[in-house]
Amino acid sequence: MERGDRRGDRSVRNALGGQPSAALVLCRVRASSAMRKVLLYSVLLVVGLVVGQLLPQVPAIQWVIRVLAMVALSFIMVHVGYEFDIDKDRPRAYVWDAVVASTAAAIPWVLCALYFVFVLAPREMWGHADLWRASLFQSLFAAPTSAGVLFAMLAAAGLTTSWVFKKARVLAIFDDLAVILLLVPLTAMMVGLKWQLLMVIVVLGALLWAGWHHLHRVRLPVSWPFVLVYAAGIAACSELVLELSRWIDADVPIHVEVLLPAFVFGCVLARRPSLGSGGIVRSKELDDSLAREAKAERRASSVLSGCFMVLVGLSMPTIFDSGAASASASVPLVSTDGVSAHDMAIQEPMPSVGMLAVHVFVVTLLANVGKLFPALCYRSEVSLRQRLALSVAMFPRGEVGAGVLVVSIGYGMGGSAVTVAVLSLVLNLLGTGAFILVVRRLLAWDRCDGGRGENGIDRGVPSG
Repeated sequence: MERGDRRGDRSVRNALGGQPSAALVLCRVRASSAMRKVLLYSVLLVVGLVVGQLLPQVPAIQWVIRVLAMVALSFIMVHVGYEFDIDKDRPRAYVWDAVVASTAAAIPWVLCALYFVFVLAPREMWGHADLWRASLFQSLFAAPTSAGVLFAMLAAAGLTTSWVFKKARVLAIFDDLAVILLLVPLTAMMVGLKWQLLMVIVVLGALLWAGWHHLHRVRLPVSWPFVLVYAAGIAACSELVLELSRWIDADVPIHVEVLLPAFVFGCVLARRPSLGSGGIVRSKELDDSLAREAKAERRASSVLSGCFMVLVGLSMPTIFDSGAASASASVPLVSTDGVSAHDMAIQEPMPSVGMLAVHVFVVTLLANVGKLFPALCYRSEVSLRQRLALSVAMFPRGEVGAGVLVVSIGYGMGGSAVTVAVLSLVLNLLGTGAFILVVRRLLAWDRCDGGRGENGIDRGVPSG
């Protein structure tokens, strides 16, 4: 508990003759349970990461891990979309959220790209266009927030009713959408302009249109076994599109990330009628049945979220085999100045262990400093602490960034930049639990101040 909470605890105990209230005891139990779940998820991330580095790099094993991670992520995102509400009377607010999320994704991308060029690459290569293309592609790993890890961790920390969770839910979706759109021109720079890249934009536009116009209209079962089936179907469709596009043209596969389709699917699912509506009569038997069902839903969600943490760790690229993997790249790149990505990787000297650690720390710092941009926004809505908590909540990286690095290795990019990027992604992943603890601490301090902003005006901040 925080200092402000302890002062409040003492006043409650004094008023009750030294005995804590039942509400206070319940609050402590819930906080302790939330922290245990965050710690458990953090341990599962580390376990998956360690095991993933030890597993043999067999394509069949990697495919199974990737598909299972897609199913678990789809399960999480369907639930996120199901709870999502859109205020269609305020479309400008979502435009501003998209601008904030895109900027928070672009700043880490640009900072890391500049670092890869001007710090990691030899000076004589700074003018090579291929170096800039490779650096811009590799540094994209720093842009996307891991929506699956973020939502699972914030839910585990008991923050689903907070303003931070609700705003992070919107920003994380726009954040990953911006990264997917950025991949289109970056991939075109690598392999040339192809019709498949335009199809990705068309699919994303169609998904956004469906989510906006059919919000919570489709009546389907929404219990966890059915949601798991929906998640598996979404993952299967994504994989089918990928394999068909590879069959058409192996150089430009169409990879539609499951995050947005699963989120939109959850958005269009109709919600269950509340008690007392539609002729539903409340009774003890119904209450008991709903309580059992809610408990089963929470247990299933916790298990799937835990599995997703392990799978995210397993899906991380191997740390020191990136350069070797790039040598066997199968996708030919368009070169503008006669220097291939593999040749550049060979010319880049691998730094010593000490300097490698410095590079990893600096790149991780740049990637997270760029995510602080939301703290400069939403000044009229919440206090500075809430905005900082939102920014720190956007720190976690995971499966999307790892996917960018895997694609870059497939394009023949290797050398010190990829090694630093992989290690930075791993370091950020290891810090996920600490990021969530910082978010909780900031929100606890904010509650002690009554959710007041810099000018002392009450922002009407909802409790977390």
